Amino acid sequence: MFDFGKMFEILGENGSMILYGTISTLILAIFGTGVGLLLGIFLAYGKNVKFKESDSIIMKCLKGICLVFCNIYSTVLRGTPMMVQALVFKYFCSGIGINWNDLTPSGEISSIFNGWLYAGLIVITLNTAAYMGEIVRSGLNGVDVGQIEGARSLGMSSARTSFSIILPQALRNALPTIGNELIVNIKDSSVLNVIAVTELYYRMVLIAGREFAYLECYVILAIIYLILTLLSSGALKLAEKKLDGVKFSLNPFRFLRKKEL
Repeated sequence: MFDFGKMFEILGENGSMILYGTISTLILAIFGTGVGLLLGIFLAYGKNVKFKESDSIIMKCLKGICLVFCNIYSTVLRGTPMMVQALVFKYFCSGIGINWNDLTPSGEISSIFNGWLYAGLIVITLNTAAYMGEIVRSGLNGVDVGQIEGARSLGMSSARTSFSIILPQALRNALPTIGNELIVNIKDSSVLNVIAVTELYYRMVLIAGREFAYLECYVILAIIYLILTLLSSGALKLAEKKLDGVKFSLNPFRFLRKKEL
């Protein structure tokens, strides 16, 4: 039977541990999404590389290598589970002599920032970059050709046109999908527990085993994940409205004023 009293008891006795896990999850999701987006931009441009007749043989070879690398990276990282990628990364590091435990600082800060969190950040960033590459690439290809022609008519170079005209519009159009990737990362960061990343799920499993209250702990876990995703969705919607020039107000009577006018 589910025990509400036990649930609140668990929250009271393990509040700091749950808080540290929540912070770790947010760090993984936000860092992975942000840096993954930056890497995804390079992947998107790499997959969109064009060959020109005026290119030298060396330039064509470099473009070909870039195109092949970006396509292989995207295919492999999107075609395999992040859990498997994390395990491959862990044992690859062990094979070359890297011990992530050596990077754990001393003191209470180690409750959040430890070697395995850094390893998790690398895994989730590399995984997210593959998806962000496709998202940004889709956004780039969706920009009206007239925008490019207009920029060229003003004498703008190809690089300036791409980064000043095309990329901002592509990112704006892809914002909902990018936001969705953030929400996915909040939830999917839980799979990093397989390499001992002490995020929220990992800590709740430890608490559940110690308290012998599995149902109550997993209900708490589900509620926290739900709250995090709802807050993220709300923040992203506000960001979209802000970019669209829609003013946001907390005044509950603003709708009455509009009707009166």
